[in-house]
Amino acid sequence: MDENHRKNTKSMSEKKRHKVFVNGPIRPDYIAESIAKHSGKTNIGAHDIFLGQVRDDIINGKTVQAIEYSAYEEMAEEKFHEIREKAFSRFNLVCMHIYHSLGTVKTGEISLFVFVSSQHRTAAFDACRFLVEEIKANVPIFGKELFDDETHSWKVNKE
Repeated sequence: MDENHRKNTKSMSEKKRHKVFVNGPIRPDYIAESIAKHSGKTNIGAHDIFLGQVRDDIINGKTVQAIEYSAYEEMAEEKFHEIREKAFSRFNLVCMHIYHSLGTVKTGEISLFVFVSSQHRTAAFDACRFLVEEIKANVPIFGKELFDDETHSWKVNKE
């Protein structure tokens, strides 16, 4: 681990915890603004972004119209913090942002926004994938799929 990575990791760990949850969908203009804010950070050479979008899956002949997200927020925020810290210690990152929706998100809208920045692309690619997989596997967020016939079922993450 190089000295610059150690400094970044230490300074990021000492910062206050970032609130991850937003009410409703994550707006495209918010995503664009987040990206634009990084143009002045000239030590960054690569960004990677993951956008999780609600699909109109057909389950048992019924079409998903939206997902209603809920979470035990305090526990979920703690898990997000642990995952962030693990990513900063494992990858040479300059910056990281994670946002997840709570409440109702319609098909076609964004429910997860992961944005990482690094000096080099490999770290950005690897960190972004790591973060998404860790979030899906370990953060207690629950999705209730709302169908076109006004029934619902609890979402099961497949991949």
